[in-house]
Amino acid sequence: MDTLQHLLAGFGVALSPSNLLVAAFGGLTGTVVGMLPGLGPINGVAILMPLAFALKLPPETALILLAAVYMGCEFGGRISSILLNVPGDAGAIMTALDGYPMAKNGQAGVALSISAWSSFIGSLMATIGIVLFAPLLARWALAFGPAEYFALMCFAFACITGLMGDAPMKAALAAVIGLSLSTIGLDSNSGVYRFTGDNLHLSDGIQFIVVVIGVFSISEILLMLEQHHANTGIIKITGRSLFNMKELTYTWWTTFRSAVLGFVVGVLPGAGATIASAMAYSTEKRLAGPTGHFGEGDIRGVAAPEAANNASAAGSFVPMLTLGVPGSGTTAVMVGALSLYNITPGPALFSQNPTLVWGLIASLFVANVMLLFINIPMVGVFTRILRLPNWILVPGILAISAIGVFSVHATTFDLMLMSTFGVVGYLLRKQGVPMAPLILGFVLGDMMEQNLRRALSITNGELGILMESPISKGLWIGAVLMVAVPPLLRVLASRKVAAAA
Repeated sequence: MDTLQHLLAGFGVALSPSNLLVAAFGGLTGTVVGMLPGLGPINGVAILMPLAFALKLPPETALILLAAVYMGCEFGGRISSILLNVPGDAGAIMTALDGYPMAKNGQAGVALSISAWSSFIGSLMATIGIVLFAPLLARWALAFGPAEYFALMCFAFACITGLMGDAPMKAALAAVIGLSLSTIGLDSNSGVYRFTGDNLHLSDGIQFIVVVIGVFSISEILLMLEQHHANTGIIKITGRSLFNMKELTYTWWTTFRSAVLGFVVGVLPGAGATIASAMAYSTEKRLAGPTGHFGEGDIRGVAAPEAANNASAAGSFVPMLTLGVPGSGTTAVMVGALSLYNITPGPALFSQNPTLVWGLIASLFVANVMLLFINIPMVGVFTRILRLPNWILVPGILAISAIGVFSVHATTFDLMLMSTFGVVGYLLRKQGVPMAPLILGFVLGDMMEQNLRRALSITNGELGILMESPISKGLWIGAVLMVAVPPLLRVLASRKVAAAA
């Protein structure tokens, strides 16, 4: 009963005219930032944080602004993934796998609208989960140590086997390439430069935006030019810009399952939307079985990662508010914003500053509704991007990509590296090597290494700690099943076909 009273008081804060205006501005700004390749929610929140402090906004209003930007970026990241095959951030990588084929099949509007709806449902369910289960889930998240996180990363990689299809070796090769790229740069433990070739530009490692823009954006430009030269691959535009009831019903359970999975993963500090979207996508692909057309424009391949990454984003507020531990890179920036107001998040925050906490939670409900009503009517505007001729579209994509990469370190070396990755990505894609495992390997590689080292340092190198806890054992068993079961099922299916013949 106290929770309901606190939530109603929070809606009183969130529904004030000034906070409604701030939430609408933040949601719209976040959508625009999210659709720009390479920026993502961290940059969006970091850009607006000084503005919120400079305007001397009250702490609850500042937090509502930043939260709306965060959720807006998660909504917006899908737009460039679907329309241009250029993920706005790491969490939108999986959306491109089926969203872009849908756009090429003339269903860009359907893909954009169903992704907006799935994002809304994922965020809504996760926000309800915050209200009901935040303290309980925070205690559960504390049970994850470095060994459990390493097992979780391995489980996520095992889930990638769901993306491998009929070419597991090619996908494994892509994952190994991504893991190898993540080892370049300064070793944070020993201070040794690894695989830099004495190049100072590589001392900090390779930036995520350089890799993702190269292997997705630049390689896509090369493919577009090749298809244009051969008069193939022209994207068709259909008149329908919204999903229908049949499509909504078809994706409902996919959205529900993915939202629950994304929220649970989002509660774990540091796990993030990348793991959540990959696990949700691979789970739905396995559940679909031979009836699915994942990778070819299956609408469930859009609904699943979008529901998961938005639920994960909302779930990351749980450890931030209840433990004072950022659940993601974006919430880490928001913790910094709270420190500007001399507010320390943690268990005491609910009792010491309930107006701030419940106002923020209520604003998540409000911002999600606003974002749905902002994004659905804009579908027609977004799809008009595809009507642009290639002589305008290709230079536009290249310019946006180059600006995004150059803004990180302001060096031409990053632009040359981006171009190199683009050519390599183009050659790999021509050979049928998927890019999603490569990016996931690159994103998760550093986290895997750090957690493995922390776990082994606790036991002076004893590997037993990796399988000590029940959580670790469960994750390892799940990982083995994810790797072993699909090939076994394929062998049994082939034998059944041979016997029938």
